[in-house]
Amino acid sequence: MSSPLVAIVGRPNVGKSTLFNRLVGGRRAIEEKSSGVTRDRIYERASWLEHEFGVMDTGGLTFTQAGDMETEVHKQALLAIDEAQVIIFLVDGREGPTSLDREVANLLHRQGKKVILAVNKIESPTQTLHEFYELGFCEPLGISAAHGLNIGDLLDEIVSFLPEQPVEPSLVVEDQIKVAVVGRPNVGKSSFVNALLGEARTIVSAQPGTTRDSIDSWIEKEGTRYRFIDTAGIRRKSRVKENLEYYSVMRSLRAIEQADIALLLLDAQEGVTVQDQKIAGYILDQGKALVLALNKWDLVEAELRQTGGKEAVQQVRGALKFVSFAPVVFTSIYELRRLHQLFKLFPRIYENYTRRIPTPLLNRLLEDAQGVNPMPSSKGKQGRIYYWTQTTKSPPTFLLFVNDPALVHFSYLRYLENRLREAFDFAGTPLKFHLKSRSRKGDG
Repeated sequence: MSSPLVAIVGRPNVGKSTLFNRLVGGRRAIEEKSSGVTRDRIYERASWLEHEFGVMDTGGLTFTQAGDMETEVHKQALLAIDEAQVIIFLVDGREGPTSLDREVANLLHRQGKKVILAVNKIESPTQTLHEFYELGFCEPLGISAAHGLNIGDLLDEIVSFLPEQPVEPSLVVEDQIKVAVVGRPNVGKSSFVNALLGEARTIVSAQPGTTRDSIDSWIEKEGTRYRFIDTAGIRRKSRVKENLEYYSVMRSLRAIEQADIALLLLDAQEGVTVQDQKIAGYILDQGKALVLALNKWDLVEAELRQTGGKEAVQQVRGALKFVSFAPVVFTSIYELRRLHQLFKLFPRIYENYTRRIPTPLLNRLLEDAQGVNPMPSSKGKQGRIYYWTQTTKSPPTFLLFVNDPALVHFSYLRYLENRLREAFDFAGTPLKFHLKSRSRKGDG
């Protein structure tokens, strides 16, 4: 099941992003750069006292909606409030309650959610907060997001409000493959999953997830158990909610956290969009196996279909270079043979994702790789890799013992990764590498 969700809301300039970064461990709330893609970050995971939960940062509420940007910020904040189990209502302790704070308070009272009133920018633990009682919530908690004052107390309050997440023992099996079907709105996620389950014909059970509109289905196909995590579309409450791609992305991020394999649906007619790149980037960050599915392939022009989709695959590869390990498949709910092929692909991808390579095999490969292509020297110094070993799986992660990590260029790691992929079938799974210094007698 998905983690409970905590939303930080309030008017502009009260320190929401600073608090977000503090709660999630110092990650940047606005933008984070990763290989091949830049992603806006508004959602991250946090943990406290063995509790895990998601945290959402939101834009400042103004209620004026004077321009398109203000309107979108307001809509997204409302959606965050609607989705979250716990709200942190953040106000500015230096300025005291403002008219905007009162408007936000009135909005939150109407929602009926659990609200923690956090008074930010408090310089001293003894500073009085009596004026904030007028907002109508329980005892306000004075904090300093910038300096970490009372953040532990805030986290204590958060976890005290989090709902229990009971697990159905009869539905949880260890030998299942967890597949998250993710993508932006209108790529056909729900109808795709329905067709996939219909093809399987052996639905074991279906259980609603903790995220609204997310349905987890347990099925068995050819002796393999699957749990499909469907991030279905936004509930049809209004046209506005249907069109907010940001919110669909957030739901996809939460589904990805639970999965072994992410099946990213792309619209075959539209190609790869910025939102698709964001989702693929998050899948890579989370270290999940990945399959790229060009969906609605039946709607593509006949001329493109006759070429076998080579042009479409090239476009996908060009836009998603940073996940080049992911296979590209063509899917359509009206072509069941294509869906059937996925049940042959998933076990192979999962096997790769959970594969362990014995250390002797790895080091024979390393010796051969360095013999064919020795590591280039850097500023007159020669980098050396003494040996490597696989430390974990899911995804396969390797520890390299070297004389100096600074001398091992990323391009040489890419070379070793390619050799690994040539020697062992790692299609569909990312590989991770860590370097550790280790001296050897005779090295000077």
